Amino acid sequence: MNRRDFILLAGATNAAYGLRNCLPGHAQALSQVPPDFSLRIASASHELAPGKIVNTIGYGSVPGPLLRVKEGVPVCIEVFNDTNTPELVHWHGLHIDSKNDGAMEEGSPMIAPHGKSRFRFTPAPSGSRWYHTHTSARIDASHIDCNLAAYSGQFGFMYVEPKQNPGNYDHEVFLAIHHWEPKLMAMGTEASGCQISYRYASFNDKVLSAAEPLAVRENDRVLFHFLNASATQNVNLALPGHQFKVLALDGNEVPNPRSVSVISLAVAERVDAVVEMKAPGVWILGSTSEEERAKGLGLPIEYAGCRGPAQWKEPEMNDWAYTKFGMSASGVVPDETFPMRFEKVAGTHGALDHWTINDKSFPDIAPLEVRRGGRYRFSFLNTSNETHPVHLHRHSFEVVSIAGKSSAGILKDVINVEPYHKVEVDMVANNPGPTLLHCHHQLHMDYGFMQLIRYV
Repeated sequence: MNRRDFILLAGATNAAYGLRNCLPGHAQALSQVPPDFSLRIASASHELAPGKIVNTIGYGSVPGPLLRVKEGVPVCIEVFNDTNTPELVHWHGLHIDSKNDGAMEEGSPMIAPHGKSRFRFTPAPSGSRWYHTHTSARIDASHIDCNLAAYSGQFGFMYVEPKQNPGNYDHEVFLAIHHWEPKLMAMGTEASGCQISYRYASFNDKVLSAAEPLAVRENDRVLFHFLNASATQNVNLALPGHQFKVLALDGNEVPNPRSVSVISLAVAERVDAVVEMKAPGVWILGSTSEEERAKGLGLPIEYAGCRGPAQWKEPEMNDWAYTKFGMSASGVVPDETFPMRFEKVAGTHGALDHWTINDKSFPDIAPLEVRRGGRYRFSFLNTSNETHPVHLHRHSFEVVSIAGKSSAGILKDVINVEPYHKVEVDMVANNPGPTLLHCHHQLHMDYGFMQLIRYV
């Protein structure tokens, strides 16, 4: 059984969870209180540029509306599902309960077709979080439905404002990366290779040729919140003549803020960085890949008094590394280590690849068992030739080592595991309930790359 069948089988069972588990009077009283935010999942046509129209499913805009909430202040979000299929909204990066988290594998109820659900939780931790669908794309080896799952426009920022915010910047800019109109690439007759190409790529709602320039002045400080909301594509970004001072990874402040020329964003990762505007001109903030920029992944940055076409210049080097932003290794010993070997099993005769963790594919993988308060080390060994952005729900983990280089103090919820590399991260079991760990690459997740964690 693959994830598509698992979701469809469980969807009908979970759809009415809220009605079954609320006392009638209490549920009625809560339903009469206006929500803090409302989202509507619905079909829409979106114009990336004049003449470039994509038909998609979204939350009313691309990205969905920015949800600014306060750390520690309860929030209620009502979500309407105007589509004909069950849906889920995952509140990515929040340490909330499994029912509200929005992953059916954890027991979160699905939102019935043409139904609605309310989510109530207390946002934490502070920083850049986001929300997105957590359904299967339900594809085969010949077709991708670009209206479903992470291929669609169902994504948006949630920013959890810290209790104390220094606000040392002149502009704050939220930029979500997304790729549009996916197609499976032909990789030969014997194996699919799981490769996907896209027609367009954008920051937020526009491709480079149609984007309104970001107007700045010399010596301005711009705080960028970057999000990679693509279904499958990792991205490197640069801004010619400028440096990014990285303040937070996946919304969590880094212990050692550093400046870099290139930012690397695996699928689902976020980076918060300040850029000091000290190189007047009109520049392209965009992908370091010429092919990606041609598809639209860029934004003009225009200094006051400067005009003309936006310019691009290749960065001298890619100086990105997670460990730049960490501290010296702490030497903390975990209570238990879970070795996890990732392997690709190539599809043949028109079938897509599938993925295994220690020789098993979800849902035929026994849950890992943890105890509250324990410290658990996940030792990821990627034996494949593809990168894996591995996401842990409802918790953060601390980066312990990458390819043998030790670190401490970097807290994330997604880690990019490079081909043939070993990465170790530690989770403190401080949020009881079913917890999902999976690859955020949509195709890998749909075809077996998931692992449940169970508190005992």
